[in-house]
Amino acid sequence: MTNNLFVESLTQYKRRKTVPVKIGDLMMGGDFPIHIQSMTTTDTMDTQKSVEQIIRMVDAGCELVRLTAPSIKEAQNLAEIKKALIAKGIRVPLVADIHFTPNAAELAARIVEKVRVNPGNYADRKKFQVLEYSNQEYQAEIDRIREKFTPLVKICKEYGTAMRIGTNHGSLSDRILSQYGDTPLGMVESAMEFLRIAEDEGYYNIVLSMKASNPQVMVQAYRLLVQSMNQNNMIYPLHLGVTEAGDGDDGRIKSALGIGALLEDGIGDTIRVSLTEDPEFEVPVAINLANRYINRQEHQKIISLPNTHYSFDPGRFYAYQKRETTEIYNFGAHQVPRVIADFSEIPLQIEQLKAIGHSYEPLTDKWTMTDSGADYVYLGKHITPFMLPMGLKAIYESSTWNRVNDKSNAFPLFYISEFLNASVFSKTLNFLYLNTNDLKTHQILEKIGSTQNLVLIIESSNGAVMPDLRNAFLGFIELDIKNPVVLAVNLHFKEKTNAEALDLLMLYSSTDTGSLFIDGFGDGLFYKASQAEPKRVNDIAFGILQAARTRISKTEYISCPSCGRTLFDLQETTAMIRNRTDHLKGIKIAIMGCIVNGPGEMADADYGYVGSGPGKITLYKGKEVVKKSVNSERAVDALIDLIKENGQWVDINA
Repeated sequence: MTNNLFVESLTQYKRRKTVPVKIGDLMMGGDFPIHIQSMTTTDTMDTQKSVEQIIRMVDAGCELVRLTAPSIKEAQNLAEIKKALIAKGIRVPLVADIHFTPNAAELAARIVEKVRVNPGNYADRKKFQVLEYSNQEYQAEIDRIREKFTPLVKICKEYGTAMRIGTNHGSLSDRILSQYGDTPLGMVESAMEFLRIAEDEGYYNIVLSMKASNPQVMVQAYRLLVQSMNQNNMIYPLHLGVTEAGDGDDGRIKSALGIGALLEDGIGDTIRVSLTEDPEFEVPVAINLANRYINRQEHQKIISLPNTHYSFDPGRFYAYQKRETTEIYNFGAHQVPRVIADFSEIPLQIEQLKAIGHSYEPLTDKWTMTDSGADYVYLGKHITPFMLPMGLKAIYESSTWNRVNDKSNAFPLFYISEFLNASVFSKTLNFLYLNTNDLKTHQILEKIGSTQNLVLIIESSNGAVMPDLRNAFLGFIELDIKNPVVLAVNLHFKEKTNAEALDLLMLYSSTDTGSLFIDGFGDGLFYKASQAEPKRVNDIAFGILQAARTRISKTEYISCPSCGRTLFDLQETTAMIRNRTDHLKGIKIAIMGCIVNGPGEMADADYGYVGSGPGKITLYKGKEVVKKSVNSERAVDALIDLIKENGQWVDINA
């Protein structure tokens, strides 16, 4: 592959080699395993509660624990927490999370094994001002940062303390925003400024991160960072995470999509899943994501498509670029990705369609459809005895489709053997179900090119599903094959309970398909044999498309995972806001426990709800403050009033 890429090969898994970093007794990077970490939600001044929570985190499998140290007093109390843990026989490395207080960082670096600094607010205060600099003025700013940052670097070097230089999309400085814009490139340069200062001091015990609440931005930023490090002969370990991912399935899907996209290419040495839940619930999710890559290098070889040499523009992986496709019925081109539900194993019943967003009301003899209503239902050999609702189309095996009387909303699906011998096709829409292995012959590619109105449904049986599917897309681009492609998910988990299997299905399919959607690949999703839990599977499909920002079907919540800085109960407040606003399709609401990343992350949200003091909330429209010091008892009502004032409120029954 071209050396302009962030990875040695797009088809053969290889863990990115980094210099090992020592964090207490733990080694990160190099050939060491991907480590799991999380962050406490307790008040750092409450030693007992912090220790109790850390024990629960460690018991769950957490290998590094981060605590907030917003001031000198919290930094001092890290010593008490560490002492109490050691007394209980727990020597987990502790990480001090620092934002606006260099003096707290300098103290913490003498106590704990690692400090995390955020370049956007370690030496700056964000005011959202557009600034212009001469070269001399810009250098003066760098010198100012160097003066503030160098003391911490020297202390870390003296005490053997590791450091994470952690850029957040939501807290880029005004100076970076003025020079690079609100971009992944700006995120990279923000970290590189601090990294260059550290290297000038001969300090290299460093881990880097590029976090964003938007997985697409996050993935692009990490890729650009790796590319930049490769060009400068830097091999630092990387900490992966999607910040403010939210809670429940949505938070897990968003995290798996962003973190998994990078792990697939061997990028990442430690991961933290940021959920608006207690930290011990984050850890199993991170473990499940990391474990998938233990023996990944042993996957089946991925073969190039015939007559392809992959001379594509690598820039497509650093900025969103949708694959060019021909519009066929309601697939491809400008159409949103479509969702196909599978009800092929047994004859379909009317009441089953409620699980995929289509409900029938016998009293009114009418159908209703939710915003997460599936677009197609695959019925296989079973012809439905009733008329499907207007918003739902039927797909049958080709031999069964030939027996359907009314074909206006029914379309055939061909498997390879049938497809190669078929002579009768729908004049409107046809589906071809195939495995990536089927694309290795000229005959099939030629038949695809000569068949009208053909949508491809593609699955992979390779151990490296995402790179295998990506390989097919890159081949299509080079061969100028513009058929829309539906991504088929056909994952099975032996010796797992149904709940465990569904959780893994959610995580793995979010990685395998979601990471392709954020790169502009894919025109639909089809979960094979999904009727075991059709509602959960349908919700997962729409959740992936929402997280990838390719099809918006519901309200999006950008909620932070809580920490000792949080000024209200994030879980309770998020649930309360969700309960009253989750019918507002397409609106993004940020719920932030404090000001650290609030305004910046809300540049990507429509409305913001931010803790600004004990019992006080500040409300934002975009990144503009609208109301300050709102009493928390009426802050949710005030948020709804703000949405109404801006004409974006919709009554539930409207």
